[in-house]
Amino acid sequence: MAIPALRPDVVLLDMVMPGVDGLAVLRDLAGGGPAVIVLTSFLEDERVIEAVRLGALSYLSKTTAVDRVVEAVRAAAVGGSVLEAGTAALLVERVRQGHRRNPLDLLTPRELQVLAELTRGRSNADICLSLRLGRETVKTHVSSILTKLGLADRTQAAIFGLQQGLVPLDEALDG
Repeated sequence: MAIPALRPDVVLLDMVMPGVDGLAVLRDLAGGGPAVIVLTSFLEDERVIEAVRLGALSYLSKTTAVDRVVEAVRAAAVGGSVLEAGTAALLVERVRQGHRRNPLDLLTPRELQVLAELTRGRSNADICLSLRLGRETVKTHVSSILTKLGLADRTQAAIFGLQQGLVPLDEALDG
């Protein structure tokens, strides 16, 4: 990508360009790159949130007044942000929702599979066979699950899995 080679202080990035995904560009610029201001026609929830997560300092509509864009560039040059009211409201709502986030979102897909097996009452040896994993790998996943969910043992993990509806009760009883 040519942007890092130019070493700009601030980049105005259109999220929708022919043949280029704005989020992919943001990912490439993440980590010590220039300050990024996103300009877009769409204020879609997920794209706004992902752009901010990837380091965009400002997220503005293409209909934003020029003086407001200039303000955003000046702010970004010193690490600041300028947000339109709609974007700010969206981010505030997402932060509020984040406090009520589903704890299962903390787990990787493989950890979810291991938790489902725990919920079914399976031993580590059985989990190894059903998921085709090594014993140490299963132990590591179980430990990670307990840590991420703040649980003391595999029994608590199984109860948690049931409470979250990870497996139907009859499957857990059959284990």
